[in-house]
Amino acid sequence: MTQDNRAWQRMLSGRRLDLLNPSPLDVEIEDIAHGLARVARWNGQTKGDHAFSVAQHCVLVERIVHELKPNITREARLMALLHDAPEYVIGDLISPFKAAVGIDYKDFENRLLAAIHIRFGLPAKAPAELVTLLKKADIISAFHEATQLAGFTPAEAKKYFGTSPRGTRFPRLAPLSTADAQAHFLERFKRLTR
Repeated sequence: MTQDNRAWQRMLSGRRLDLLNPSPLDVEIEDIAHGLARVARWNGQTKGDHAFSVAQHCVLVERIVHELKPNITREARLMALLHDAPEYVIGDLISPFKAAVGIDYKDFENRLLAAIHIRFGLPAKAPAELVTLLKKADIISAFHEATQLAGFTPAEAKKYFGTSPRGTRFPRLAPLSTADAQAHFLERFKRLTR
């Protein structure tokens, strides 16, 4: 392979992650946390001194999953925390852009997520019931991120994301610095894998 068609990413851990054929052996949680803390949700178009990072979003989705289903397993909560982990390498493309790209972006993303899952002792693919729960939590998170941070009116956000189920508690969102977002993500990971 020549330099012109290189398909791997060098991580700060020294690992080289092949993007076309990712190996679980090249996945490190510190690389994931570092990358996700530096990837901005909403293409950085959020209020505050810092971007709202994918790392913060992942922690939030894991919390929502637990609130929606309090007896969910630790393994399922870990999958919730890692649901957007591929974005540590490929970034957070907003849904309209993914649709415009025209390639099978989801397949690419799923191969990387499978390698991440295997690395941490999880099934390569989440069970269908959990995928449904993750989508619901992701949409709830998106509604609150949109209205609290991204300038959407509640009516506009409801049109695109629906609303939170009655009775769910939702925190006031405040974007963290990259160092704090990274530390918070790693702390949740360590608690869930303890």
